[in-house]
Amino acid sequence: MASIRSLSLFCCLPLFAQSGGETHATQLHALLNRAPRLALTRTRLPVHPPAKEWELGMVSWVAMDPKGVIYLLQRGDRADPVIALNREGSVLHSWGRGMYVMPHALRIDPQGNVWTTDAASSKVLKFTPEGKKLMEISVGGLPKVCPGNFCGTTDLAFAPNGHIFISDGYANARVLEYTGVGNRVREWGEPGMGPGQFHLLHSIQIDENGVIYVADRENGRIQRFDLEGHYLGEWSHHVRTFSLTLRGGSLYIATQPLDQPNGSPGWLMKLDPKTGHILGYVESTGNHGIEVAERGELLIAPGPGEPQWFR
Repeated sequence: MASIRSLSLFCCLPLFAQSGGETHATQLHALLNRAPRLALTRTRLPVHPPAKEWELGMVSWVAMDPKGVIYLLQRGDRADPVIALNREGSVLHSWGRGMYVMPHALRIDPQGNVWTTDAASSKVLKFTPEGKKLMEISVGGLPKVCPGNFCGTTDLAFAPNGHIFISDGYANARVLEYTGVGNRVREWGEPGMGPGQFHLLHSIQIDENGVIYVADRENGRIQRFDLEGHYLGEWSHHVRTFSLTLRGGSLYIATQPLDQPNGSPGWLMKLDPKTGHILGYVESTGNHGIEVAERGELLIAPGPGEPQWFR
């Protein structure tokens, strides 16, 4: 098991020296100057309150199922943590009160089930689309003290063989693999800046070939691995990546400069998953969770306030 380090190591400051951060920013801007801008326009997704006292808190993540139902994971105490919406923003149903400490990521599996991670309890929960709880995975390995309630799991991904891969990135620096019924298979990773080392794993995705993509956020890179955790390479020119999503043979990311605070202006990018080349981009602000709809539209969870469409 990766050892638990002081949480100060995993704060919001990058490990890069100032000159290194500037070098990566300069490289990224040069690449963006040569990349096409995605033909998308930003609009908000208006969420219609189902009751007078109902109110969204910070929206941490957003996902859409194949039927077009949008799921939000939010942290306010005046609404349920998991909220299902239609494309017009009307609430269809919601659930999860009392089940979370710090809701973080939400994903839809190939069967349409809803999975979430909790960054404080390190619990991964699986639900039906209607909110019936099907499984709970308690990842464990938490520190005794959890300042700010950020000390556990960040995201999860589904492998072609049905296994679940979980990024445990706030207090630990590891990826964990579980079977589809919740039995742990292996884990790998450790703190640091080298291959297979991490400084805040914030998002994870797996393609149809079994390549694992990990947003090593505070190291300013995306690392790639096979299903056994063997290092395949990395891209360091996309700087501070918060989230990853695979769709239609492309890898989409939400990112921002390394030397700016969370929520600063950044970009949503469409990448070639084989090379990391930027196939297109659009400017954005408040990046956290990203989703790609079947029609090629982008959705992001921008923190406080309503989610944003790019369409």
